[in-house]
Amino acid sequence: MFNKDVKKAAYRMLARREHSKAELKQKLLQKDFTGDDIDDVLDALQEQDIQSDLRYGEAMFRQRVQKGFGWQFIRAELKQKGLSADIIQAVYHSQELDWFTLAANVYEKRYGVAPALDDKERAKRSRFMLYRGFEQHHVIELITS
Repeated sequence: MFNKDVKKAAYRMLARREHSKAELKQKLLQKDFTGDDIDDVLDALQEQDIQSDLRYGEAMFRQRVQKGFGWQFIRAELKQKGLSADIIQAVYHSQELDWFTLAANVYEKRYGVAPALDDKERAKRSRFMLYRGFEQHHVIELITS
């Protein structure tokens, strides 16, 4: 049997938004619950499909795409949030997205249709797009067109 206080705290967190298992564990540890109690509750929540790393990853993926981030940025963030490489790959393959079109939309929103006039401006635009997590070949095509 597991600690009901841990279960209540986990339910409260999951009621607000999806959380990864690692994120939930970290937050519950901050509330001074023991690791064994937390692990038991989190395992039970996963078995009941109340907590799902895949569902969390898909939700985060959609949010980041809406905000104009590319796959490199999203993948790094999912990894930082404690998702396994298998879950990250499953998230990527569960979504059909034209990354070049997304990159083009972000680029146009930021810089309009005016081309970069010099190397300094092209470098600045390139850094911005790479920071946003877009593939280098997409960035090069956008900046040189």
